[in-house]
Amino acid sequence: MRHKVKGRKLGRSTPHRKATLKALASALIKEHRIKTTLPKAKELRRYVEPVITKAKNDTTHNRRQVFAALQDKVAVTELFEIVAPEVGDRPGGYTRVLKLGHRLGDAADMAMIELVDFNDEKPEKKEAKKKRTRRAGRSNKPVAEADAKETEAKEAPAKKEEEVKADAEAEVKEVKEEKKAKEEPKEEEVKSEKATDETSEGEEEKK
Repeated sequence: MRHKVKGRKLGRSTPHRKATLKALASALIKEHRIKTTLPKAKELRRYVEPVITKAKNDTTHNRRQVFAALQDKVAVTELFEIVAPEVGDRPGGYTRVLKLGHRLGDAADMAMIELVDFNDEKPEKKEAKKKRTRRAGRSNKPVAEADAKETEAKEAPAKKEEEVKADAEAEVKEVKEEKKAKEEPKEEEVKSEKATDETSEGEEEKK
C-alpha cells in the first residue's frame, strides 16, 4: 500500500529521477513551454515552483541554491534576469499543466507544462470524435434553415454580379449580330454590281 507516500518514482532510481527533473526544469525555464508525460509534468511543477520563488530575491545565496537545483548556468541566468521579473507580483502558481491526450506509441498521457506569464495562448487540442448513438435525436431543421438562409444571403451578391455580366455579354452579342446583318446586304449589293459590270463589259467586247 502507498498510504502517505509523497511524490512519484517515475520508474527511475533516485539519482536518475533527480537528473530528469533538473533537465526538465532547465528546459522549462529556457523555453517557457515544454511537452512531456502527465506524471512528469505534475512532478516537475512541484520541483520548479520553489526554485522560481527563490529567484525572486536576487542574492548570492539564492543563486547558489538555484544552481544546486538546476546545475545549468544558462538556465540560472535566464531565471534571475528574465523569468523572475515577470513573475515578481505573482504569489505562486507560476506554471500551468494542460492535458494533450494519449501518445500514439504507448498510449501514455501527454501534457504541456508552461510558464503562465509567458504563454497566454493555449495549445491546439485535437477535436474529439462525436459518439454515435442508436437513439434518434431531435432534428435540427431550424438550425439547418438558418444556415441555408445565411449561405443564400452570402451567395446573393455573387449571383447578381454573374447575372449582370451575363446580361452585358448578351447585349454585346446582339449588337454584333445587328452589325453583321446590316453589313451583309451591302456585300450582296457590291457583288451584284460587280456581276452587272462584268456582263456589260462582255457585251461590249462581243460588239
